Amino acid sequence: MSTPTAEEIKTALKAVKYPGYSRDIVSFGLVKEVHTANGAVSVLMELSSSNTQAAQQIKAESERVLKSLPGVEHVFVEVRQPSAGPGGVAQSPWAFQARVPGIRRIVAIASGKGGVGKSTVSVNLACGLRHLGARVGLLDCDIYGPTIPLMMGIRQRPGLSEDEKLVPPSSHGVKLMSIGFLLDDDQPVIWRGPMIQRTIQQFITVTDWGELDFLLVDLPPGTGDAQLTLCQTVPLDGGVIVTTPQEASLGVVRKGIAMFEKVNVPILGIIENMSYFTAPNGQRIEIFGHGGGRAEAERQNLPFLGEIPIYTEIREAGDRGVPIVVAAPDQPQGQVFLQIAEALRARLVSSG
Repeated sequence: MSTPTAEEIKTALKAVKYPGYSRDIVSFGLVKEVHTANGAVSVLMELSSSNTQAAQQIKAESERVLKSLPGVEHVFVEVRQPSAGPGGVAQSPWAFQARVPGIRRIVAIASGKGGVGKSTVSVNLACGLRHLGARVGLLDCDIYGPTIPLMMGIRQRPGLSEDEKLVPPSSHGVKLMSIGFLLDDDQPVIWRGPMIQRTIQQFITVTDWGELDFLLVDLPPGTGDAQLTLCQTVPLDGGVIVTTPQEASLGVVRKGIAMFEKVNVPILGIIENMSYFTAPNGQRIEIFGHGGGRAEAERQNLPFLGEIPIYTEIREAGDRGVPIVVAAPDQPQGQVFLQIAEALRARLVSSG
């Protein structure tokens, strides 16, 4: 069954009345954006009033109406209201960040470009922190190319709690959330920026994460919508940047560093992946060069969290859905991630 069109969505929303009035929210001009694709509907509304009770009522009634439509599986409704600081001056959206109840620290794992193994690092750091005794969640923010379900070996749809929050599935002791859990295999995501933004916001704020010591967020490459949305939605305790030794990767790492600095997110450190390969005869081959990550960390006066050699076992474990930290925690391939996880935990604890 096909997803309703934007016009069909607006027609359906005419059933929602503004609280206290007989006039509907569409004729009032409150509906600003509608996006539909792949069974998902995203709606942005803007109210001129700061009445939060009215906003909550409109949001709840709109979600109820949209969820009843044939072909609609996921609904994201955002209601924006004016907010003013002292003297009536509008405040930056960063001023309204609220910590997620139950989550002690949120850390973003980023890279300036694709192909550096960031998701592999993310799943192994999450499992490494779990191995060290922490309560861990992992959020996959790569909407277009979600790989966390594959690497964690799980294809289970999230449940729904009594208060209608998403209940994240778990694998290897880590709570997980990804758009990949909500799509059929090989189904492409053809969404515009606003829908991506609201999906990420809901994954953070409308998911029942429970009590977590760490929520790791695997960001897509670059410095676009997903990254900015995350920084605007919740106060991050820090960012980690993954790179390879080659200059092409290090050049865009600087852009990632600049992005975190502009949104006031402390950078916890740099990780160098694919540092070198050891051939069967023992020869060390530096395929992408070596030491660039450490040198860049020193240049930027940032912590260097560690380097990860190229091991075929790491790739094979990820393809099987059993991260190497889980499959071989006592082997060199797993130990390297555990050491980085320990360094990351130490950085977070020392920062308060």
